[in-house]
Amino acid sequence: MSGPRYTPLVASLPATVPFVGPETQERSRGRRFKARLGANESLFGPSPKAVAAMAEAAAEVWMYGDPENHELRAALARHHGCAPSNIVVGEGIDGLLGYLVRMLVAPGDAVVTSDGAYPTFNFHVAGFGGVLHKAPYRGDHEDPEALLARVRETGARLVYLANPDNPMGSHHPAATIRAMIEALPEGVLLILDEAYVDLAPEGVAPEIEADDPRVIRMRTFSKGYGMAGLRVGYAIAAPGLVAGFDKVRNHFGVGRIAQAGAMAALQDQPWLAEVQRRVEEARAELGRIARANGLTPLASATNFVTIDCGGDGAFARAVLQALIARDIFVRMPFVAPHDRCIRVSCGGPAELAAFAAALPEALAEVRG
Repeated sequence: MSGPRYTPLVASLPATVPFVGPETQERSRGRRFKARLGANESLFGPSPKAVAAMAEAAAEVWMYGDPENHELRAALARHHGCAPSNIVVGEGIDGLLGYLVRMLVAPGDAVVTSDGAYPTFNFHVAGFGGVLHKAPYRGDHEDPEALLARVRETGARLVYLANPDNPMGSHHPAATIRAMIEALPEGVLLILDEAYVDLAPEGVAPEIEADDPRVIRMRTFSKGYGMAGLRVGYAIAAPGLVAGFDKVRNHFGVGRIAQAGAMAALQDQPWLAEVQRRVEEARAELGRIARANGLTPLASATNFVTIDCGGDGAFARAVLQALIARDIFVRMPFVAPHDRCIRVSCGGPAELAAFAAALPEALAEVRG
């Protein structure tokens, strides 16, 4: 008996996922992690007002959520000073990236990104038959000039850049992003992934007209707002591009509870400010822990700190595995030379204390 007849494209793809989740690792290990510091979740949690709003909405979960996301789009438009026609809501930035690639990338089309940048975008491009062309980082920063050069070389119509960056935590000032937009060739769309911008210092987010057809800005409720498990993201773009999402998106993809939680979180800006304060404190503490162990913390504009372990990728991977063996979940960049580092999410005192206790033991084992 034969199985399903996959398309040639799908049949050619490896059966894999970008990230192995902590739950998967816990099942294989047979025990829980003491400190969950690898997925860049907000250990400080969502706004209590958002939790209350979601609990109230749960009684109405027998109804589908509004497929237009009308109230949430209107609230986001007010927050960003644009029109609701400039806002599309989806199942996290990952979901929106998938829809965008589906709309704009045909088999064989060139797409440009950075070598070592957020891998889920790459999976979407491969999944729809696009051809990835990668530019190297410049040091620990994505390189806008190198990305533009690759765009010109390949004729790509789509280019991806995250600011602040994952996995390095670095950032470019707003002026650099503005200059990149002005230098885009005609007909090229910049995907500006701003998942971490709520946690970045002043001057990182550029002023961009929402109607500018050259750029789509991706935002999320997963990081600063602390609702990674809810899967709500949104994008700001020109109305024509936003309308295009209606051709391909799952219109019931963002449920009633998720819409209520996102609305309440957006309205509780004091909670976001409190999370920003706690993240800043945690970044400082992670830096102190790294330096106390002879390691180098990289400057971060995110809710994680990337730590240079001072060796090569094999050394950093050994440190990571030694930490996991001590029940500390962390991750690391995939691509050299950034794989000399591990990446540790910000957490509260208990989680950071567990990391501080495990790190010298892990280093001693690896160096031993």
